[in-house]
Amino acid sequence: QKPKLINVEGLDELYAPRNVSEQESNVLLLWPHLHLLLSRSDALPETGQGIKEAAIAWKELLALIEEEKTTKLSNNIRLKEKNCPFSVSSPDNALFSGGNILELPCGLVEDSSITLIGTPNGSYRSFEIDLVGSNFSEEPKPPIVLHYNVSVAGDNMTEEPFIAQNTWTNELGWGKEEKCPSHVSSNNLKVDGLGLCNEQLVRSTMEENQNVSVSSGDASTNASQESSHASANFPFVEGNPFTATLWVGLEGFHMTVNGRHETSFAYREKLEPWSVSGVKVVGGLDLLSAFAKGLPVPEDHDLIVNSKILKAPVITRKRLVMLVGVFSTGNNFERRMALRRSWMQFEAVRSGDVAVRFFIGLNKNLQVNFELWKEAQAYGDIQFMPFVDYYSLISLKTIAICIMGTKILPAKYIMKTDDDAFVRIDEVLSSLKEKPSNGLLYGLIEFDSSPHREKDSKWYISDEEWPHSSYPPWAHGPGYIISRDVAKFIVQGHKERELKLFKLEDVAMGIWIEEFKRSGREVHYITDDRFYNAGCESNYILAHYQGPRMVLCLWEKLQKEHQAYCCE
Repeated sequence: QKPKLINVEGLDELYAPRNVSEQESNVLLLWPHLHLLLSRSDALPETGQGIKEAAIAWKELLALIEEEKTTKLSNNIRLKEKNCPFSVSSPDNALFSGGNILELPCGLVEDSSITLIGTPNGSYRSFEIDLVGSNFSEEPKPPIVLHYNVSVAGDNMTEEPFIAQNTWTNELGWGKEEKCPSHVSSNNLKVDGLGLCNEQLVRSTMEENQNVSVSSGDASTNASQESSHASANFPFVEGNPFTATLWVGLEGFHMTVNGRHETSFAYREKLEPWSVSGVKVVGGLDLLSAFAKGLPVPEDHDLIVNSKILKAPVITRKRLVMLVGVFSTGNNFERRMALRRSWMQFEAVRSGDVAVRFFIGLNKNLQVNFELWKEAQAYGDIQFMPFVDYYSLISLKTIAICIMGTKILPAKYIMKTDDDAFVRIDEVLSSLKEKPSNGLLYGLIEFDSSPHREKDSKWYISDEEWPHSSYPPWAHGPGYIISRDVAKFIVQGHKERELKLFKLEDVAMGIWIEEFKRSGREVHYITDDRFYNAGCESNYILAHYQGPRMVLCLWEKLQKEHQAYCCE
């Protein structure tokens, strides 16, 4: 049954008339084409919230843009003071009073870190560290992106110390708590390759469970010995100073205490690093120092030497050879600048044969949105999306790329990639010359895969979302190419509301191509091992998980050695 079109709170406000020039509105080219898609009754679960919050963020951004135009000089001074710094530290008076100790003006990105130096003082027998999320004035309380609760050992050592991690939101309240020591082996559960709990803590606790005495007379002695054994490995001890660093990984948060990894916590839906606005500490902790570094910093676009070669070239061709759509998040300023200085300098891009565009949702942080707006105006290669940039909504960006490559910047091929990928555009174009120009899916293709049914998985899919035991062939998300006819089919299929929305973007593309095939058209699935979805190998076409420094290094190697060698 075809989905209906429904009224979505905030959508009318997003599409209301706005006082921006024609040139400024080039960042909104996709908005008219996405209106019906966002009104579908079978929308992805977070669409309503993503639109509602985007409407508030958009209204605030437009007001700030208008204010900046009317009072340019004084406003620029005010904004410079409130800009996105690389690091922040807590003033001494905040440390003693506890509560909100750090403000993070532009959120966190991968490799950001927060370091606390302190001593558990014994009062309350516990202390809590919260990463507080962004919220609008209309919202009752901000979400807690990470709640890190430390309970230290009691005086008689019978109370086992533990670390409990969780999240909290207005809609769902507290999530599922994760405890360390866990008393359960979780060796198979990893976040960025790290265990959820320090192995020594888990091992000592499991050994104690196995060695509990069967004699009732020895029960209290054993309990005391077990707790003291666990406490010996526990990182937080009353009266002992510690240095704890919480750092941001690709898949989750990681806590290191006195140089040893202690805990890892996978990101949860709608609670992502970019949304963190501050750090709060309460409870029995004497805090000596608190600072955060590796924070997202935009460049001053007016001061960039040779900025002209970083701007998107004017498109004169009626049809491009290829459109490359890059998924990015608002505060990933450094990643985008690294791409502009590296593979976006390939001759095919500079000549206008290939166009590269970043697809970015709105942020709940006004400062990030304003910096993004200035970046978009400076380089002309950013497309704003009319929803907040939640991971669960990225399939909407995939459809947006198809729209861009068929209706706005028509192209023979459409490529999707990420802002932490290095793409050898020259090699992609060379490879495509030998490939069919119709019915094409080209990349690292998964021919035999099944839905993740574990609810704790980032890629969890319920039976309702996908009732089948396996997926049709799909290409890994860091980089794949489709032909124009496939993109047109996807755009038309969603316009007619005949294609299913699916939250895993790369699998969604495979599902839509399967429908294309069912409509009687031939599909060419061409897999290429040179698309590396996790790292880099020599002779790559695409290398993934490459930070800004690595991207620039790969480009330098290509220029000097004319060979696709990796940097590490």
